[in-house]
Amino acid sequence: MALQGRRLRHPPRRLVGLAWPWLVMILLLVGLRLSKGAGVLDVYALLSRPFWPGTAQSEWLTAAERLDRQSRLRQLEADNQRLRGLLDLERGSPALVGAPVISRQAEGWWQQLLIGRGGLQGIAAGDAVIGPGGLLGRVASVTPTTATVLLLTDPSSRVGVWVGARQQHGLLVGVGTSRPVLRFIEQDGGVRPGDVVTTSPASTLLPPNLTVGVVQSVNERAVPAPEALVQLSAPVNAIDWVQVQRGGDRP
Repeated sequence: MALQGRRLRHPPRRLVGLAWPWLVMILLLVGLRLSKGAGVLDVYALLSRPFWPGTAQSEWLTAAERLDRQSRLRQLEADNQRLRGLLDLERGSPALVGAPVISRQAEGWWQQLLIGRGGLQGIAAGDAVIGPGGLLGRVASVTPTTATVLLLTDPSSRVGVWVGARQQHGLLVGVGTSRPVLRFIEQDGGVRPGDVVTTSPASTLLPPNLTVGVVQSVNERAVPAPEALVQLSAPVNAIDWVQVQRGGDRP
């Protein structure tokens, strides 16, 4: 009988020995569930404390934040000064209407942009659009509150221009890149890199003598007449505010 009692007590001990890791795991999971992981977070914080930012790291972060604030302040000051200049131009010339650029498509970056002024401000199709530095393009269509601008870089753009230093007329043609092509009428125009390109002094479609850009390179072998690449004076890729020369008010 004593032997049988020992045999009955041994199996439960084996079961306990096999089951205790699972019991510990279940208790841990229940504890994590009830504490919502607070204990694990405390352990992680304790182990990672040596890697927390020290005095040097804090100084670096402070310097970076200071640099960011200074950069933002300089940018705001530059924007404020530029907008004040545009407002002064508008006051001096009622024919100019200031307008923000509100949209431009990524696939048509060198083609069109949408501005936040339209027919209610007297803007009409064909009006010249001017950016900081010179001519950008012309109004293609209008709604009461917006206008679509066809840029000089658009492949469908054709604008007559003038190279005053050489007394040469030409046709500025957009090719879908940042630099339109200037096609000349005469075969020997004598145009050179660095020559300034403007709208014609006798232009009736655009304001005369507006700066367009500078000749970058000349292809003398082009047929039937030489061609030149023109760097526009107005930064088409970074325009956020324009002015529209209303055609009806043009002197």
